Amino acid sequence: MFSSKKIAGAILATGLLSACGGGSDSVEQVELTDAGYAYCSAPDANEKLYSYMKNWYFWYAELPTEFSPEAYPDTASALDAMRVTNDRFSFSMSTEEYDDYVNSVFFGYGFSHSVNETEDGLLIRYVYEAGTPAQNGLRRGDTITEINGKPMSEIIAEVNAGSKTLGDFFGPNEDGYSIDIKFEKPNGDLKEATITKGSITANTVLAKEVKQVTLDEEEKKVGYLVFNSFDSVSEEELNTAFDSFSSDGIDELVLDLRYNGGGLIRVANQLSSQIAGDAVIDETFVQYRYNNKQSANNQTVPFSLRQGVEKMNLDRVVVLTSEGSCSSSELVINSLKPFIEVVTIGNQTCGKPVGMSPTEICDDVVFAINFDSVNAAGEGEYYDGLEVDCQVDEVVTGDWGVDTDPMYAEGINYLKTGSCSNNVQKFAPVSAQSTNKVQKATHKIDWTKGPIKAQNLL
Repeated sequence: MFSSKKIAGAILATGLLSACGGGSDSVEQVELTDAGYAYCSAPDANEKLYSYMKNWYFWYAELPTEFSPEAYPDTASALDAMRVTNDRFSFSMSTEEYDDYVNSVFFGYGFSHSVNETEDGLLIRYVYEAGTPAQNGLRRGDTITEINGKPMSEIIAEVNAGSKTLGDFFGPNEDGYSIDIKFEKPNGDLKEATITKGSITANTVLAKEVKQVTLDEEEKKVGYLVFNSFDSVSEEELNTAFDSFSSDGIDELVLDLRYNGGGLIRVANQLSSQIAGDAVIDETFVQYRYNNKQSANNQTVPFSLRQGVEKMNLDRVVVLTSEGSCSSSELVINSLKPFIEVVTIGNQTCGKPVGMSPTEICDDVVFAINFDSVNAAGEGEYYDGLEVDCQVDEVVTGDWGVDTDPMYAEGINYLKTGSCSNNVQKFAPVSAQSTNKVQKATHKIDWTKGPIKAQNLL
């Protein structure tokens, strides 16, 4: 935390490429008037937040005209009170959490989960490579059935009843804390393992492979990239992936962003530029638009790559999306559309055409919406999400890239046929009258709780 009585904020003329959909890895200083409260007491921090929001919040005109800094116990609750109807995204975290966040450090076991349909197991969505679960064989598509001898059916029943939380069974956030689990593989094999909590540097490329696929009666190489977050570590991970794709000579790419909630704009620029290459370099990647008090910061940013970074020059990309595809994930789709064919498969995205720059206020870092963004064609404002070309619900059937994964299979089908399968809808509308299945698929994630909780991580 800064020791002066200044608020640090990434307010940007030079820092825009580090901002957006979830975060930046640098901050700059902005001086605000001291409110007269004890320095960095709760009222002082809340008053500083209100002063900042009145100047930099994208919807500042909709803020309450009167604000009592003493009415809220902390910055997070004050921000909750200020957040306007159209804002489903502004959040805050502690400075300590922020340091871990920008360095892709996660504390826990290192896997994302969902409760299975029969409510007798935790279905694994993905596993970080550095965690003990991955080291003990836990993979996407596995189901945890027991913790320390207690069946998951009983655990889930207690959680549903409100008498316990999952955290009660997975244990305190203590380095070295261990539990014994049993889990079932997709083929029915049963496994046992001891897993341990600790600090994990999370890999953001969750999977990468190349498959031979017959397209137009020719054997083609199709790259598959599962990308989970636009973080600082992503730059080299993407470079490694695209170096490999270049060596393999891929002809097509399926980009899986189904769980990617966003992150750094500069990494979104890198990924987009590596996909489309010469078709986009130096063209407009994104245009930022601030509120009318800060319009001097409006900026147009071109597609760009550092010298020596591999690019693929693809004229088409298939992107797998869900309600968990947010912010920088949507920016990649929207920014590429004026230049190459972008085919979206899965479910409508989260709807975040706006971005924020992290601002340090006392012991917290505030991510409040500062600007919106449009592509080279002036297209943006997709607050209801980006529609998909082929609607397919997310179903976990095994590890990444298995042929039984409905979204992945539909991506390959589209490359083969140039159209959606007969059993999926094209340009499917989302409405309150949709089926239960579609309602489940379009469930809105609470992004105001921050990026970790949005991922269902343990």
